[in-house]
Amino acid sequence: MNLDDLLENVSVIGAAGKMGSGISTLIAQEIAGLKIKNPEKVYRLNLIDVNEAGIDGLRTYIKTQLIKIAEKTIVALRQAYDSREDLVENQDVIDAYVDEALGVLRFDTDMNLARNSGLVFEAIIENQDLKTDILKQLRQICPDNALFLTNTSSIPIGFLDEQAGLQGRIIGYHFYNPPIVQKLVEVISAENTRPELKQLGDELGKRLRKKLIPSNDIAGFIGNGHFSRDGLLGVSELMKLKHEHSFPESVYIINRITQDFLVRPMGIFQLIDYVGIDVFQSILRVMKKHLNNPELHSDLIDLLMEKNIRGGQRADGSQKDGFFQYEKNRLTGIYDLEQEAYVDIESLETGLDKKIGELPQEYLPWKKLVSNPDREALLSGYFKKLQESEGLGAELAVNFLRQTKKIGENLIEDGVAENKKDVNDVLMNGFYWLYGPINEYV
Repeated sequence: MNLDDLLENVSVIGAAGKMGSGISTLIAQEIAGLKIKNPEKVYRLNLIDVNEAGIDGLRTYIKTQLIKIAEKTIVALRQAYDSREDLVENQDVIDAYVDEALGVLRFDTDMNLARNSGLVFEAIIENQDLKTDILKQLRQICPDNALFLTNTSSIPIGFLDEQAGLQGRIIGYHFYNPPIVQKLVEVISAENTRPELKQLGDELGKRLRKKLIPSNDIAGFIGNGHFSRDGLLGVSELMKLKHEHSFPESVYIINRITQDFLVRPMGIFQLIDYVGIDVFQSILRVMKKHLNNPELHSDLIDLLMEKNIRGGQRADGSQKDGFFQYEKNRLTGIYDLEQEAYVDIESLETGLDKKIGELPQEYLPWKKLVSNPDREALLSGYFKKLQESEGLGAELAVNFLRQTKKIGENLIEDGVAENKKDVNDVLMNGFYWLYGPINEYV
């Protein structure tokens, strides 16, 4: 069965979630394009989620995104609708496209809606027991030849396949957040993943204009394999600083080092907040179990979770409080474990910035380098000067740079990634780093 046939009836499980809503919109866009070309055919995109309120929000989200897509692709849409004489103005074309896309959607909390789907996307929370249970149910509901794409970011595909009894009909298809914007999809095949499913995954990625990067089927894969260890490195460095600094001060120092001094879009603790402290803990638990590695654990993360400091995002995309307190996604406070309250970040900045020390004159912030054609040369010059610099900030940054490079190299040594390019591409595309962790700067 080819991809066009499979796209006649598709289901997304967990469709109202952060990742599911983006995946749903991408597939709705692709099906709408097929519907325009084949108006006589019946297409269905079944959007299933246990959260009824979330489903209501999903309708609004998808419609809003489809309008934006139509506005950006109006020239192509006018060509696609060239036989429709009733569509005169651009707005007419946009309305027709949105109506076409919305017309194929079906919303429900009942998984039985997926009973006729030949292609199923699973995008529920990162909980292996729940994923296994859902996949088992889908195996019973869906046709015997249905193919499954799971958005898991850390659970081995072979494990899910075996536990759910899918006999090679599942592949890891890890979109990055938000799926509509992020170009990266990490693709993970298990030992017995069916060849036709691998080919289908490649074709789908091309249609969705995604950059597909393969990872071997080892818990955490490339993206979270690096991120989890990078996060633990940040926690380790924080705990060392606590001998001379308070907890909020230590968080501030390491976060600023990993953002400004390493020229990343956000510091490591802000990134953990963005992903969600709860999600970070879940990733560590999965990796610890499947890799049998007790070092993949953090008492600090467990403690924050006990205090209900979870991070993550609300349905509207605003950031929830975690290591940091946020107002309109701006950092305003840092959590103090002793006071069990947030400390105003401005009260710490001036004094701590003096202790951290000055950045080299060659420094340019991430935003100014992201589109700079001379980025590589500028970064090389900057990191050379950073290694020649003195002060707490330079010392911590160079050490962090070396250790995060080793994390990347270990992913290759451990068989997670095939080569340096794949590791660097995942971090640069999935996490918006300006440079890969495996570099010649140190």
